[in-house]
Amino acid sequence: MELRARRWWLLCAAAALLACARGDPASKSRSCSEVRQIYGAKGFRLSDVPQAEISGEHLRICPQGYTCCTSEMEENLANRSRGELEMALRDSSRALQAMLATQLHSFDDQFQQLLNGSERALQEAFPGAFGELYTQHAQAFRDLYAELRLYYRGANLHLEETLAEFWARLLERLFRQLHPQLLLPDDYLDCLGKQAEALRPFGDAPRELRLRATRAFVAARAFVQGLGVAGDVVRRVAQVPLGPECARAVMKLVYCAHCRGVPGARPCPDYCRNVLKGCLANQADLDAEWRNLLDSMVLITDKFWGPSGAEAVIGSVHLWLAEAISTLQDNKDTLTAKVIQGCGNPRVNPQSPGPEESRRRGRLVLQEKPPTGMLTRLVSEAKVQLRDVQDFWISLPGTLCSEKMAVSAGSDDRCWNGMAKGRYLPEVMGDGLANQINNPEVEVDITKPDMTIRQQIMQLKIMTNRLRGAFSGSDVDFQDASDDGSGSGSGAGCPEDVCGRRVGRKSSSSRTPLTHALPGLSEREGQQTAAASCPRPQASPLLPLLPLVLAAAGPRWR
Repeated sequence: MELRARRWWLLCAAAALLACARGDPASKSRSCSEVRQIYGAKGFRLSDVPQAEISGEHLRICPQGYTCCTSEMEENLANRSRGELEMALRDSSRALQAMLATQLHSFDDQFQQLLNGSERALQEAFPGAFGELYTQHAQAFRDLYAELRLYYRGANLHLEETLAEFWARLLERLFRQLHPQLLLPDDYLDCLGKQAEALRPFGDAPRELRLRATRAFVAARAFVQGLGVAGDVVRRVAQVPLGPECARAVMKLVYCAHCRGVPGARPCPDYCRNVLKGCLANQADLDAEWRNLLDSMVLITDKFWGPSGAEAVIGSVHLWLAEAISTLQDNKDTLTAKVIQGCGNPRVNPQSPGPEESRRRGRLVLQEKPPTGMLTRLVSEAKVQLRDVQDFWISLPGTLCSEKMAVSAGSDDRCWNGMAKGRYLPEVMGDGLANQINNPEVEVDITKPDMTIRQQIMQLKIMTNRLRGAFSGSDVDFQDASDDGSGSGSGAGCPEDVCGRRVGRKSSSSRTPLTHALPGLSEREGQQTAAASCPRPQASPLLPLLPLVLAAAGPRWR
């Protein structure tokens, strides 16, 4: 291929010299008035342009026959052509960035509306339904919604752990409030927490919320992060400068026809494609991982459909919270008896004024609002648009040639082939860096890939793995897999005291990593830990005191 390309240029050069020797009219000195007008319209000094063609031995890029360009003109036009191509690249990138940003903002707005609507419904209904059981612990519910937002935003939170700790904290607080006449030290509440998975004080609500919220929030977070990473990759790649060999080739493509005295000759289509395939060889190497990312984003949208989809779940968090508290109220006496049997008889607080009479409130029944379908429609539109831009990187040379470079309608004897008006014979190169080894227009060193673009390829791979993990239900962290503490994701800049905080007596590092809801342990670990570390009272002294404790606690339950 390389030998064939060299023969092509030697033939072109020989033909030009032969035409000059024979006195071909095309080789004689011609007026440069048309070039003068074009050059002046671009803001350059007209005094730089000769009145008629001059000998071109001084040219460093364009063919060295008769020319309308001085050295200064060639340099100016080379800089201009490079700037015009870079501008065309930025324009194409900005259009893609704008599409991705619009998707991200629309999805984010709708997500926030759903979650905010759920929190508003809770704040409106819970005070009247649950009284002090809610009002004295409203901050715990606000914290839960805040942590759900932080998780969605990419904070370094484990969603199942966050939910499990919420239920554990809520149980401790409500149990303490329901028994103000009892002394409940920390070790007693620890035992309560370890018993919680077996006692199921909130019924099935914690498990249902864990399963559905994990599916919905993990998918939503991964999807919106995928949009963000895709947009960031496009932005960073658009800032990669063109190399000097590319700049020379683009000058030859766009303006050497002007210097040659034929400014009306448009570049041959295949000639343009070869130039831009060489210039954008590194960008084309993004194609495989770019497609993988978009395919994974399209795939994860399956998590947004149906009654268990993200839209239905995110707007209904308060329903599971209401069900949980109602279940606790309904089963309070049985729960108290089992806690005393498993953890011992707590001491009565002699300074307590005793339980206060409280009116029994009716069970709260909230009607689930049907989803509006807005989030589903947004995701459906995003799927179509993502599929449309899957070939963005490898189609870029052809797109720029047809839309920005004003190429000829066909490869015939009237288009500009880089040397003169005439047919362009070399074949079009393939896509990517490795395929440019024999590019006849741009000298490309295939052993030296652009490191910025290689880094972006790696970011695409990382995000694709996160999306695939999210599709399988994994609560994936948005930090780098190396876990070196540096973090490169959207959660990397979140302060530890906000994103990493845990409310409770124990620090998050001292808690067992959890995979189930209550009480922060797996089912087997919870049973083993409860059996190993929960205080074991003797049966005979405790059971006789059970009726006394229940009697003291009774008015508070009703």
